[in-house]
This record gives sequence, structure tokens and C-alpha cells, in this order.
Amino acid sequence: MELRDIEIFLVLAEELHFGRTAQRLHVSQARVSQAIKKQERRIGAELFTRTSRTVFLTEVGRQFRDDLQPVYSGLHESLERARLAARGITAQLRVSLMPFNMADLHPYWKAFRARYPQWELQIRLATFNDVFGQLRSGATDVLVAWLPVEEPDFTVGPSLCTDTRILAVAADHPFVQRDSVPIELLAEFPHAMARDLRPPDYWEDSYLPFYTPGGRKIERIGGADNADELISMVGMHEIIHTFPGHVTRYWGMPHIRFLPVPEMKSLNFALVWRTEVENDLIRALADTVRDLGVFHF
Repeated sequence: MELRDIEIFLVLAEELHFGRTAQRLHVSQARVSQAIKKQERRIGAELFTRTSRTVFLTEVGRQFRDDLQPVYSGLHESLERARLAARGITAQLRVSLMPFNMADLHPYWKAFRARYPQWELQIRLATFNDVFGQLRSGATDVLVAWLPVEEPDFTVGPSLCTDTRILAVAADHPFVQRDSVPIELLAEFPHAMARDLRPPDYWEDSYLPFYTPGGRKIERIGGADNADELISMVGMHEIIHTFPGHVTRYWGMPHIRFLPVPEMKSLNFALVWRTEVENDLIRALADTVRDLGVFHF
């Protein structure tokens, strides 16, 4: 069985959606279907049950996933270690960002790389697919997330940046006549959250409250797979949506307006990692961030 086909199976077993699997792996849906059918023919049983609306693992599929995951992870890690060793790199630290301001945070990454040239630092924007789950599964080593994070198996490290809050609306939305938007008015129009973020309620509420100070419900409709989809929904008049203020430096869109929401607390973004896997690399990154201090935007 080809390594790519194994990867397709495991990602589909996680996503349970052919379209999202294809998007995540940058292949066509036809390629995903072809790989799964090929594996099912070889095994002699269906791995997934498909209906017009849902995809879920069969009993054989679940057993295959459980047996295959550790084997694939071990092989992938061995290949990665060999690749790094060939470049003189002894270890790799993977950091996923919830904020969009990767460029603003370059001083941290630059300082870490200068101090520890023997280690590779990989920085990626976090996907919206079960962010805390990615940390727990080992898909990433450190997450930059807004606080509070109150998970018992996580360690919250130093803060990197704090940022004010803004509201994104379509350019012809009634709110554009305002200089700012009070929280109470957020209940006037629907919002959306990431489709597969699967956050604890306290964490989602700290980003966008479920209720206004006056007790009005702030409605969520549907969901989005990524930030680009969220802002597209804003532009299509489907939702309004709150963001950290730094997005205005990265998104210049004539059909979108950004308005301050001064009553919302600033977001504080910090390093978060799984306590039991803390190592020298994670501690070195945390020390680097502490040495440089917090950026305020």
C-alpha cells in the first residue's frame, strides 16, 4: 500500500468528509475516492459507510484505523528525523498559530532560530479542525491561542501579544454609519464560528460571548472551515463577525468594513502546550518569548 493512500485513509477517518479530506491533502475528491476503493478491494470489506449526507467508519474501518495510526506515525517520524539529520538538524518544534499575524511575531521566531540553529522551528497557521485535539494528538507541539485556556492537561506559557477587537461587516451594512459598535448590537445580526473548532464553551465565549450584557443571545449560524470562508460570509451579507484588530493590516477588501468594538476585552495570545510532552525545545521557545516581552497592537 502506498504511503499516500495510507495518509488519505487516516485523514478521511478523522474528517469523515471527502471534500475536506481532499482540501486538506491538496488532492481531488476523485483521488480520495480512488484510494479508498483501492484499499477496500485489497481488504475485501468496506472501510466507510457513505450516505448522501454522512460518512462514517465501519467496524472494519475503525479496526484498520487503530492498527494503522501508530505504524504510520512511526514511519512518518522516522522519515522526518532522517530528513532533518541530513541537514544537520537534531530536532523540530512545530508551532500552530490561531492569530493571523505571523509576520508581526517574526521577532520571536528570528530570535529562537538565532539562539538554537541546531533545531528547526516550523510555524503554521492553525486549521479550524479541533484545535485542542491537534495538540493532544501530537499533530503540533505548541499552540498560540487566545486566553483563557483552562484545560487540565495543558500548560499555559508566556504571552506573545494582546490585541483589540473589531467587527467585520459588509461595506453597505447599516453599521458602517457608526464609529464603533456596542456589544449589545451584536445580537442584531447572526455570526458564525469555525465548523470543526470544537472549543470548550468558556473558550468560545471568551472570543465571542453567547449573550450580550443585556441578556440577548448572540446567534451563531452554520460554520466555516477557515478564516477566508468566514470573511467571505461577511462579504456575502450572511453574517457579521468579530476578529482581532490586527487583521486590518492583512485584509484590505473594498467590500468589507472593520469597526471597533471597544466594550470587548482585548485578546491575549499565549503559548500553550501539553504538559506531559514538555521538553527542552518548548522551554527554549517559552524563554525566548519571555525575554522579548509582550507585543501590544
